[in-house]
Amino acid sequence: MSDTQIQTRDETLIDPISAHPGFEETESRIAIWGHPIHAMTVAFPVALTFCTFGADALYWWTGDVFWARAGVWAAGTAFLFGLTAGASGTMELLLVPGIRARAAAWTHFVIAVLLLALLGANWGFRLQGYESAVLPYGILLSAFNVLVVGATGWHGGKLVFDYRLGTSKGS
Repeated sequence: MSDTQIQTRDETLIDPISAHPGFEETESRIAIWGHPIHAMTVAFPVALTFCTFGADALYWWTGDVFWARAGVWAAGTAFLFGLTAGASGTMELLLVPGIRARAAAWTHFVIAVLLLALLGANWGFRLQGYESAVLPYGILLSAFNVLVVGATGWHGGKLVFDYRLGTSKGS
């Protein structure tokens, strides 16, 4: 019995999703010399989201305006790198049939789009006055962004490690 069949007492049922042509095709198509661009770029917005929260916490703790200024730069860079990672991830989702067919990939996509909106809001909020934006709303938004980046990162990691989506087959 294959992976696409489920045995019941009376009959064999076929999973229509895994029976779809191209379901097993999960290799990255958006890559440079076999290295998936989404996997290479996604670390930057994740790290910079944590850096924004850290800068906000240090500004709250020390009152040093340097940390408020560092927070606006980290928030903006997180958003811009997030756009790059999001564009490559969206292309993977739309171009690779085995990724597109899985509901978990769409869940990751939706949470990542929410994260991009939040990162953009966090940066935009700080552009009006980075020092006054930190307390109380900036640090709360940064903390929420850390939670959302954790959720989307967990889903993305599950796609890679459990389903081998967006990876390279290698030699």
